[in-house]
Amino acid sequence: MTSSAAQPTGPTGTPPTENSMRRALKRARDGVALDAAEAAVLLQARGDDLTDLCASAARVRDAGLDAVGRPGVITYSKKVFIPLTRLCRDKCHYCTFVTVPGKLRRAGHGMYLSPDEVLEIARAGAEMGCKEALFTLGDRPEERWPEAREWLAAEGYDDTLAYVRAMAIRVLEETGLLPHLNPGVMSWTELQRLKPVAPSMGMMLETTATRLWSEPGGPHHGSPDKEPAVRLRALEDAGRSNVPFTTGILIGIGENYEERADSLFALRRTARAYHGIQEVIVQNFRAKPDTAMGRMPDAELEELAAAIAVARHILGPSARIQAPPNLVDDEYALIIGAGIDDWGGVSPLTPDHVNPERPWPHIDQLAERTRESGFELRERLTIYPEFVRRGEPWLDPRLLPHVGALADPQTGLARTDVTPTGLPWQEPDEAFTASGRTDLHHTIDTEGRTGDRRDDFDAVYGDWEALREAAAPGMVPSQLSGDVSRVDGELKAALSQAADDPTKLNDAQALALLHADGPALDALCRIADTLRRDVVGDDVTYIVTRNINFTNVCYTGCRFCAFAQRRTDADAYTLSLDQVADRAAQAWDVGAVEVCMQGGIHPDLPGTAYFDIAKAVKDRVPDMHVHAFSPMEVVNGATRTGLSFREWLTAAKEAGLGSIPGTAAEILDDEVRWILTKGKLPTAEWIEVVRTAHEVGLRSSSTMMYGHVDQPRHWLGHLRTLARIQQETGGFTEFVTLPFIHTNAPVYLAGIARPGPTVRDNRAVTAMARLLLHPHITNIQTSWVKLGAEGAAEMLRSGANDLGGTLMEETISRMAGSSYGSYRSIQDLVAIADAAGRPSRPRTTLYGEVPEERIAAAHASDGHLPQLLPVLGD
Repeated sequence: MTSSAAQPTGPTGTPPTENSMRRALKRARDGVALDAAEAAVLLQARGDDLTDLCASAARVRDAGLDAVGRPGVITYSKKVFIPLTRLCRDKCHYCTFVTVPGKLRRAGHGMYLSPDEVLEIARAGAEMGCKEALFTLGDRPEERWPEAREWLAAEGYDDTLAYVRAMAIRVLEETGLLPHLNPGVMSWTELQRLKPVAPSMGMMLETTATRLWSEPGGPHHGSPDKEPAVRLRALEDAGRSNVPFTTGILIGIGENYEERADSLFALRRTARAYHGIQEVIVQNFRAKPDTAMGRMPDAELEELAAAIAVARHILGPSARIQAPPNLVDDEYALIIGAGIDDWGGVSPLTPDHVNPERPWPHIDQLAERTRESGFELRERLTIYPEFVRRGEPWLDPRLLPHVGALADPQTGLARTDVTPTGLPWQEPDEAFTASGRTDLHHTIDTEGRTGDRRDDFDAVYGDWEALREAAAPGMVPSQLSGDVSRVDGELKAALSQAADDPTKLNDAQALALLHADGPALDALCRIADTLRRDVVGDDVTYIVTRNINFTNVCYTGCRFCAFAQRRTDADAYTLSLDQVADRAAQAWDVGAVEVCMQGGIHPDLPGTAYFDIAKAVKDRVPDMHVHAFSPMEVVNGATRTGLSFREWLTAAKEAGLGSIPGTAAEILDDEVRWILTKGKLPTAEWIEVVRTAHEVGLRSSSTMMYGHVDQPRHWLGHLRTLARIQQETGGFTEFVTLPFIHTNAPVYLAGIARPGPTVRDNRAVTAMARLLLHPHITNIQTSWVKLGAEGAAEMLRSGANDLGGTLMEETISRMAGSSYGSYRSIQDLVAIADAAGRPSRPRTTLYGEVPEERIAAAHASDGHLPQLLPVLGD
């Protein structure tokens, strides 16, 4: 360190004091976590200060390489660059990659590379030993350019991402190169569609400086996809989707040091929350002629080195940090010394189309310059070794053969003794082979589960500490503010409005009622029960049904779910199609009118598996109603097959699907949703699936799981959302209250969630569901599985009119720790209705009359499988 260190060039502002730099450098040397202010100071280190900073960053890098078993190794990927289209809807002021349709036409090019052009590049790369096909393209060009829409339509593609998906499959099958997709901002659903065709994807964050996007003249002004919040959401969705993802920052585009530091901390938060960022690129701005920013100064290489070193300190030893070697001039030693461990993709064939004026270094030259700094250059694949070794759920089963052919089984790095060859892209064989603990549906009651949590509990669900912080507001019981007399007055007014006309309850009144307790809660339940009697009468309905959970293998990472297992876990199982059909036939023999079928998101099940399941039941029992496949399963099926939701649901209906359960809803508020689940579908997608199902003639139930990290305001929003959907579609058959079962739920075991709802919560939710969904959803179902007989009877006195089904088997709630068994006989359900002082009758899935023949069969067996009836095939 020296007071004569050169002053930093780059972002303007007050340079740091000598004392602040000295303190920050010491903290970096001592391995103490930096805060944002210290990081901003260190980003300005130059001269001797930069040497000091880089030395400590290099030590952090070296520790990380030691930990993963490749000390002294810097990696790179041998790739070809496939510029699928140079059209884009954004207008970044520094970009020369993007062009306009007229220029493409004048140059004799199409709006997109043709399939033949794509494969020509990929084949040439494979012959030269490349293993990565980097697909780079502009964001959603069809939304700006009619020429792009016309080209896609003429070629039979709905949008650019559909073409990306198709070309990735062609490259896998015909060349064996591994696609790395950079199509820009993607939604959660789009990530699901592309994950099966690419081992990795990427998108630069660039910066979190919103002003560079929002203010006229900023480098990202006029570019909808460059809004930092949008890009951060895409990074989070990639993590939720278990996609190995590349991202990074672009320095020198007008951000200040504080904003640069903030960008790095934002990447760290996402990396810790989802463990899905496989590498972070720190890239220096290089001005391009004929662009709006053509006269801006380049980011200096010392500035780049400081940014790399600070990134290494912030992101830690496990991060893989890259700098593009064609942008560092001849300063390889400086950049290596700053803490990188990867040079990124290098092509012996294609230019860097984003920085065409900067040719790639020859790989032999790169290896030599790396060796001069004491490191060995080793080739990796587009998916990093850590993710190759992690396997499921980070690598789709359809890609395993392709990656396995090119990856060293010991290190996960690239094999240097193989040339890529095309392999079929197809579903795994024998998806419906019975395996594992297929008797769990009844032994869960006699033997219980093997353990209270999965072996990968600490890693599979994301960062528990970050979740605790996010969930903290929901853990504090909320109260209505104000003096007691005013609150009492509001409650009385709300109760009066509820009794007079519940459709006119405003949100403040509804929220007051959701908080009601004591005499006010009793009055609320009486009002709801009176409305129930006026709307649907006194009959308590139930259905003779069998649950069939065809697999519990799932890697979605729902933090409330104790049902999901890895395929290697002791309690994991998958049923064969014959076993599913056998169970349906057994249920029919004892009077069932419905089978309710749901399962985990098993990575080996193809998107068409759901059609096969429905068809197997209908082939065996033609008159059985198939109520199956949650919205999450619909999304899984659609994205795996490449079909739209509408197309997939239509095909499922043709295969025999009669209706869908409205599960996977939990709470329709992403604030709560992303605490409850790592990778389940977002609220918007749940709504889209349900709406589409209703539009194609598939009705559904609706549900809400409550009592975890939620609050009454979330319940209100959820119920309002369901009421709006019902007004639009009329497709909901009922609303089902699902109290959270906490006992074995990971989010509870981690000390984040409450231990389920209170009796007060259950009564208030049931009563308010009756009032807020009136007159749109008239059937309110309570869950004996979760509440027991006494609890269910109490809900029947609070506005509910339906008890759900006999079930015959129930695994999901029992795995979570419910103590109320796996089935109820007809007599049991009638007894619950009797306890509430009400008559009872059976119903169909759609609340119709049950045929006399079914009623007789059900009463003969009392609606459940007798002890002497074997569960076939188990």
